[in-house]
Amino acid sequence: MRALVFGVAPEPWVAPADANRLTTNLAATPVAMRDLPDAAPLRPDWLVTRPRLTGICGSDSKQILLDFGDGDHDSALSGLCSFPQVMGHEVVAEVVALGPAARGFDVGQRVVLNPWLSCAPRGIAPPCPACEAGDASLCWSFTTGDISPGIHTGVSSDATGGYAELMPAHSTMLFAVPDEIDDEHAVFADPFSVSLHSVTRHPPPPGGRALIWGAGALGLCAIAILRALYSDVEVAVVARFDAQADLARRFGAHHVLRPASQLELVEALAGWSGGVLRPTMEGLGGLPMCHPGGIDVAYDTIGKGETFEVETRVLKARGTLVVSGVHAPTRWEWSPHYFKEINLVGSNAFGIEEVDGVRQHAIAHYLDLVRDGRIDLTGLLTHTFGLTQWRDAFLAIAIQEQSGAVKVAIDPQR
Repeated sequence: MRALVFGVAPEPWVAPADANRLTTNLAATPVAMRDLPDAAPLRPDWLVTRPRLTGICGSDSKQILLDFGDGDHDSALSGLCSFPQVMGHEVVAEVVALGPAARGFDVGQRVVLNPWLSCAPRGIAPPCPACEAGDASLCWSFTTGDISPGIHTGVSSDATGGYAELMPAHSTMLFAVPDEIDDEHAVFADPFSVSLHSVTRHPPPPGGRALIWGAGALGLCAIAILRALYSDVEVAVVARFDAQADLARRFGAHHVLRPASQLELVEALAGWSGGVLRPTMEGLGGLPMCHPGGIDVAYDTIGKGETFEVETRVLKARGTLVVSGVHAPTRWEWSPHYFKEINLVGSNAFGIEEVDGVRQHAIAHYLDLVRDGRIDLTGLLTHTFGLTQWRDAFLAIAIQEQSGAVKVAIDPQR
């Protein structure tokens, strides 16, 4: 099978002389198209699928564009992956072969991927406490068993991902796609579920105010979730690019801010939410703080120190800052964090979630909400490329301001 492999000698390519940093990195990234043995079941109860459409996750683009920031590159998660990798975990596929013990799916069935390489896919029994509770993203067994280390499909050298013509998967890693949902909407099952986990585990209060920082796939999905499930909540969004801002308004955000100086953002958010600004001592400089603040919860899909600095200043006392974005660590002035007793919480992927009193997997919720007409992400998928056009796909992300890319996907059959 043809596959895009990370962790090999890069394909020759010369970036334009006036290229930005990410485009320049694309010339050096250790990625290339390779011919690999066809994917096969990794265990008897696995099956093989043919990817139809694979979304490029923010973590994928950061890795391939070498967008790690200028801070400390140390990561406690480095031991939970293996190389080389065939990346891609936001996958719509069709089943093409079953292992001898595979159950629950038929050849030809269309599915979306739940990518976690947790206890069940690894054949670990009994399951760990996290898996038992429905939190596969917190599984204790990511380096256990006869499958190479990796938290999910695409970061394990054995469990190759959706940037390929074939992909293995365990039956617990797949959800059937209803006929009335096309690939272009099904492909958002994963990023929607990430935001669903963030919002439903840390919801805004009735009639409250929520801030979303970032209007990529996670931020835009968060807007859609808040408008569908918490319709009395006022929503503000910080959107970097024009295409993102346009979609944020279309998805129902009440207030869309464009990146400016931190001071301008603090002042604008204070004005929107009714927060009372407390300037720093004259001559000392620094950002003012709202006390009392007017925002109940902030959903941060960026994960940078400069976003935390603004968010902690405009949140209410004992408000919540939910971090689902990942970036290299940076210093930030965090006295508002402890002074206002703000809850700073991480939000890692998804599992069994509760919506309207129903507990089921987040991906099942997404498919139900789309089928029932409560969620419509039309317009979020802006670009689709063939597998051999992989560099064009990541270039569109590297130059988002010019390309208008929001969500980019790869069609391995194109």
